[in-house]
Amino acid sequence: MPEIVTLGETMLSLRAEGLVRLGTTFRSSIAGAESTVAIGLSRLGRHVRWLGRVGDDEPGDLVLRTLRAEGVDVSTVERDEAAPTGLILFEQRLPGVTSVRYHRAGSAGSRVRADAVDLGDDVRLVHLTGITPALGDGPRQAVDAALAQARERGATVSFDVNHRARLWSAGRARPVLTPLARSADVVIGSPDELDLVGGIPALLDAGVREVVTKLGADGASLTTADGDWHAPGYRVPVVDSVGAGDAFTAGYLSALRDGLGPVARLDRGNRAGAFAVATSGDWEGLPTRAELDLLALDEGVTLR
Repeated sequence: MPEIVTLGETMLSLRAEGLVRLGTTFRSSIAGAESTVAIGLSRLGRHVRWLGRVGDDEPGDLVLRTLRAEGVDVSTVERDEAAPTGLILFEQRLPGVTSVRYHRAGSAGSRVRADAVDLGDDVRLVHLTGITPALGDGPRQAVDAALAQARERGATVSFDVNHRARLWSAGRARPVLTPLARSADVVIGSPDELDLVGGIPALLDAGVREVVTKLGADGASLTTADGDWHAPGYRVPVVDSVGAGDAFTAGYLSALRDGLGPVARLDRGNRAGAFAVATSGDWEGLPTRAELDLLALDEGVTLR
C-alpha cells in the first residue's frame, strides 16, 4: 500500500511554442504541484498515491494514464461527469520568464470533497500544499480532512505554502494557510511564503519540526529547534524553471523517508530541482534515484 499520499488538482497543460495571441502550436502534458511531487517521489523509489478528481473526458484520461505510467497510485481518483478537467497555459515570454494562465474555475479538481479523502491505514507521510485550499470551500475542507486523518494515523504532514497570487491574494490566503502551516510537521516555502504564514520563529513555536526555505539557485536551508543547515544549489543551464520547487520538495521528502540527515535532505532536494530546470516541463525531467549522481560528472561526459 502507498506510504505517501498527496492531494490536489492535476490539469491538462498546454505549453505554447510561440506567442498565443499571434497563433501558435502547443505541446500537451499534465501539470499540478501535488502530482509533480508524487511523480518525483515515485521515481525516487517511494510508493505514493495521488488523491484528486478529474473530468470524465480526454484530459482526465491523460492525467490518469500519465500518473499510472509513472508508478503513482490513482485507484481512488474520482471521475466527474459534470465538470471538466482543469487547464493551464504556459507561455515563455523571455528566457527564464514564463507566463502562467489558469482555467480551473468550476473544474473537476475544484469539486473535490472531504468525504472522498481516504488516506489508507498504511500512510506514513501526507503532502499538502497551499494551492488546494485556494480552489474553494470543498477543496479546503478536503485538506482539513486529510490533515485530520494524518493525525489519527500518526503520519508526518508536510506542507508546501505554494502561494499562487493568481488564485488568491496574500490577504485572503494568510488566514487560511497560516493555521495549516502551523499544524504541519514540515513546512516548505520561499522566504516570502514563509513570511506569509508568520515566519520561521512563529512556525517553530507552534510545533513545526522542520522549516525548509527554498532559495532557488542559491540552494536551500533548514531550520529546526536544534539549529540551522544550508546546502548550496547546483548550477545547470536553465531550460524551464517551472516545477523546480516541487522537484525540490520530492527530493527532500524522499530523503526524509530514507532517514538521511539535514544537509543530505537539502542536497537531494537541490539535485532534483537542478534536473527539473534543465528539462522543459513540470515533471518530465525529474530524476530517478540512479540518476542523482550524474550532476557530479564533468560537462560533456558521454555514458556508454
